[in-house]
Amino acid sequence: MSDLASLLQPDRGQSARTLHLIDPQGFDGWLAKQSARHRAAVAAQKLKPSGYAHAILPGEAAEEWSVVAVVADTASLSPWCLAKLAEVLPAGSYRLAEGEPGAAAFGWIVAQHRFARYRKEDNAEGPRVLLTGDPARVDDLVRQAAATLRVRDLVDTGAGDLGPAELEAEVATLAKAHGATLTVTRGAELERGYPMIHAVGRAAAAGREPRLIELEWGNPAHPRIAVVGKGVCFDSGGLNIKPGSGMALMKKDMGGAAHALALAALVIESRLPVRLHLLIPAVENAISGAAFRPGDVLRSRKGLTVENTNTDAEGRLVLGDAITRAVEGEPELLLDFATLTGAARVALGPDLPATFANDDALAADLLACGTAEHDPLWRLPLWDAYDDMLKSSIADMVNSAEGAFAGSITAALFLRRFVPAKIAWAHLDTFAWRPAAKPGRPKGGEAYGLRAAWGLLRTRYGR
Repeated sequence: MSDLASLLQPDRGQSARTLHLIDPQGFDGWLAKQSARHRAAVAAQKLKPSGYAHAILPGEAAEEWSVVAVVADTASLSPWCLAKLAEVLPAGSYRLAEGEPGAAAFGWIVAQHRFARYRKEDNAEGPRVLLTGDPARVDDLVRQAAATLRVRDLVDTGAGDLGPAELEAEVATLAKAHGATLTVTRGAELERGYPMIHAVGRAAAAGREPRLIELEWGNPAHPRIAVVGKGVCFDSGGLNIKPGSGMALMKKDMGGAAHALALAALVIESRLPVRLHLLIPAVENAISGAAFRPGDVLRSRKGLTVENTNTDAEGRLVLGDAITRAVEGEPELLLDFATLTGAARVALGPDLPATFANDDALAADLLACGTAEHDPLWRLPLWDAYDDMLKSSIADMVNSAEGAFAGSITAALFLRRFVPAKIAWAHLDTFAWRPAAKPGRPKGGEAYGLRAAWGLLRTRYGR
């Protein structure tokens, strides 16, 4: 489904089926007002006042049917309340009987997309088009849907088809389309300027060399913001090799890069008045005779030395060098996305990105935007007392604290070492994967925190 804009159209009175929305509180009252024919149809289809339930209501002629659907609250439509309808209704155009779809139009759009790289997409039925009387929101909702689907598709792509070079090509395509500046530092070039990125990625095969991908866009006179995304295109764990079960989903370890790229696309395509700096350290954490080793001491771009106590804690290493490069431009805001720790998933599950910030106002704004966009975040503390867990007897710090305590917090504290206190910074430790399907949200790659971050940028910098 490439033409997303065709799925949400301004309502100009064109022919369309009617969607009647009811919530559990109003179900009995609505049913009592229906004709005997409609009550019979509802009974025959066993419609209950439960989420995502719907029924077809017959009209006077065979082609004059309409739809009734149950949503949680008719006064506040969530992005997902119409998603099931978009998946199962016959092709054609639809409009709400009352009100506007608002945020629900987002779910309507993304529900009709299928990841079809490895199997043929069945589009025989054609699209379901939703009409809206609020055309001013159409472009932004379509762009948000496209950004979400970009994350899903990139994460779902197998690592054999999406390595550092392919990730670079994705950024290059965005840069070329919008006149942005692209800078890529690759392979041995990294050794002097970005030694931790080089160390993590140097074991990869030819053609999959590590690189730092940078895109800059926008008027230099506008506020400068930096967005960083962890781009570990596959994570074997390195010499601290993961077991098979731990490696099974590691094609998704570039999920942070996918989020960062999608957010950059939203900024650029919306012409947000900022100076954007996108940075993606793209590597494969592979195993070979060139692999970096437990016990190696790595020197970072910042000059800090890091005792490598775990080659499977590589994401924070590549992010450290990328963040150092980002802050050299003195942005007023720095956001990073990373599939960084299993500890965050143990604490919060898949749906809630663990969110860390060195600025309380930034944290509050991010969480508020997450609530407003139905894209929730959960703040965890940058607990100063746990800095001691990163102590090394031979270097400035270790990359992985001993033991299992506070793993997501110590990872965030590691990253904080590379961020000057004067720069407002937030770190989103996101899962980038949906383990079970829901309406509009198939099992597989998923964008968590993307719309919250876009809401923040749009609120702070939008005209």
